[in-house]
Amino acid sequence: MENIMKTFSLEGKIALITGASYGIGFAIATAYAQAGATICFNDINQELVDKGLKAYEEIGIKAHGYVCDVTDEAKVQELIAKIEKEVGVIDILVNNAGIIKRIPMTEMSAEDFRKVVDVDLNAPFIVSKAALPNMIKKGHGKIINICSMMSELGRETVSAYAAAKGGLKMLTRNIASEYGQYNIQCNGIGPGYIATPQTAPLRVPGNPFNDFIISKTPAARWGTTEDLMGPAVFLASSASDFVNGHVLYVDGGILAYIGKQP
Repeated sequence: MENIMKTFSLEGKIALITGASYGIGFAIATAYAQAGATICFNDINQELVDKGLKAYEEIGIKAHGYVCDVTDEAKVQELIAKIEKEVGVIDILVNNAGIIKRIPMTEMSAEDFRKVVDVDLNAPFIVSKAALPNMIKKGHGKIINICSMMSELGRETVSAYAAAKGGLKMLTRNIASEYGQYNIQCNGIGPGYIATPQTAPLRVPGNPFNDFIISKTPAARWGTTEDLMGPAVFLASSASDFVNGHVLYVDGGILAYIGKQP
């Protein structure tokens, strides 16, 4: 019987994490590198890719960075072919790239709605579709979709994001259903409210939103990108080979909690 800790190793694996120049994608890629994987990532422009390459280099990780718009199917096919030629066949795909537009639904244009759905739902379909054929040939693969608590809940001003992330949960289940027979597991991670540079203005003590999030979280704090690293390694490793079609919510307990009585 294999040592249990070895089942969490990613030695020899090649991982592609989309949109991983910074933030959650960067943290997940860092965890994968520490577990032994070779890291590939993309972003929308060269400036962000260069920023990411520098950040990885500063912590001792040799990453492979590529410019690619994940909503462009032809460009994604080129990206996957280039990675397979330069690095090798992708073992682990993390569909992390995403956007959000906080606009009340009655004020949101159909164009803005489509843009969010294009990045947050169509792109994971496009990238997964491109990576799957050689995962099938190889006889194994891991696809991890970065879902959201909005895969389960609604909130004001995020109609497009919630619709896309709800759809991504079901795409996750469908990829698991369709390709589980090829030893491919597709799962999701649903981050809670995570402390990142983007959320810094919201986390000022006394800010009503900050107080709201802490009061709704049994852990009584915001999450960190480090909180996502262990779950991401688990879902990318052989330790999760019989876990398929699942969304692992890393939210400090928000979805389990009705909240304090006023």
